[in-house]
Amino acid sequence: MSLSIVAESAPHISIAPETLFHIGPLLITNSQLLGLLGGVLAFTVLWSTARAFKNGTAGRFAHLIMWAFESLYDTTVEVIGDTKIAKKVVPLAITLVFFFVINNWLGLLPIVGSITYGEAPLLRGAAADLNVTVALAVISIVTAQLWAMKRRGIFGNLGRYFVNPFKDPLHAFEGILEFVAEFTRTAALALRIFGNVFGGEVLLGVIGFLTGYASVVALPIFYSLELFVGAVQGYVFFMLTIAFISLGLPGEEDAHGHEPAKGDKPESVPEEA
Repeated sequence: MSLSIVAESAPHISIAPETLFHIGPLLITNSQLLGLLGGVLAFTVLWSTARAFKNGTAGRFAHLIMWAFESLYDTTVEVIGDTKIAKKVVPLAITLVFFFVINNWLGLLPIVGSITYGEAPLLRGAAADLNVTVALAVISIVTAQLWAMKRRGIFGNLGRYFVNPFKDPLHAFEGILEFVAEFTRTAALALRIFGNVFGGEVLLGVIGFLTGYASVVALPIFYSLELFVGAVQGYVFFMLTIAFISLGLPGEEDAHGHEPAKGDKPESVPEEA
């Protein structure tokens, strides 16, 4: 397959993923197909890297993946501020990075959108499907809430949002804004990566169609840009995820200046936090 494939076919633009076939009541879409491939590839990369270091056969690629992993781990520890919590958050946070980066790059392959199954494109980038980004955004926000409840207690966490307006009207108003913000964060997290990835794929299709046979010169420039954007969007999703988790954790003022609500049994805050 070459870049001329993109140039020879008119760009197919569809916000919603196309259904390829059914397995009973389950719909299989083109974004699920490529997303499954990207997920398997991400697992393979991480598993083979761990195995290579365990067996002492790590090459340059394994060292590159390990360098990326260690950098993301250090960032997680720095943002969260608690090594014990960071070690438990890292598996989800770093998996999201590799999942998105690999899927974003797979979505840039010339075969994506150009090969059809019936009347629909066979493959579509996973992050170009709003259902995928919304699902992963919900997982990120729910994880942040679970950590907040674990460290603050259920009622202690609710106390961040619901304050007696007669005793403290200012903080009561701030709590309502913070409660609404949890929903806007979910939407922003999902729409940010969806918009950038979907827009990038549409841009490549349009540029390839407009430039025709000159696409072999024009498209590599835009491909380089989209490769960079795909990596950045995966990293941004990672940073926002750990930042939202960090926001829900109690700080020093919570640990020393506020007592937990009656009935709560939050875990003690470690000294290093």
